[in-house]
Amino acid sequence: MNNLTRFDPFKDFPRFGGFADLDDLWRTSLPRSVWRNLPQEPEIKLDVTENDKTYTVKADVPGVKKDDIKVSIDGNYVAIAAEVEREKEEKKGETVVRSERYYGRQSRSFTLEHDIDDTKAEASYDNGVLTLTLPKKEGTSVRQVTVK
Repeated sequence: MNNLTRFDPFKDFPRFGGFADLDDLWRTSLPRSVWRNLPQEPEIKLDVTENDKTYTVKADVPGVKKDDIKVSIDGNYVAIAAEVEREKEEKKGETVVRSERYYGRQSRSFTLEHDIDDTKAEASYDNGVLTLTLPKKEGTSVRQVTVK
């Protein structure tokens, strides 16, 4: 017997006006097998390390050409986007039995504690791994303010 109930902190808020139960309708009316079989967009996996002067980011972006990867830096905000295009090759007499490879746009963004010196930032791509070297901007430090 299971006595656990799912806590929903927004249950009593008037969300969606008259459509408060729309979320529950979708969850209960469609069988779980339908949700399970829908293709999911892959997420770019990251490892972020830091030392006194730089952050190092390693991101898994397999199957992408390096020209199709875009990295943008704004202060301490970093965004990575990649686009994988579907191959157009079709052969006569062949039928696709199963296709699990993802085609489309992937993106990931995150913020770091310190601002990045975007003029000295470097990026390299090798064997499906994007490596970013992001130097911390000098002269910017976190200052704590004493509450009086």
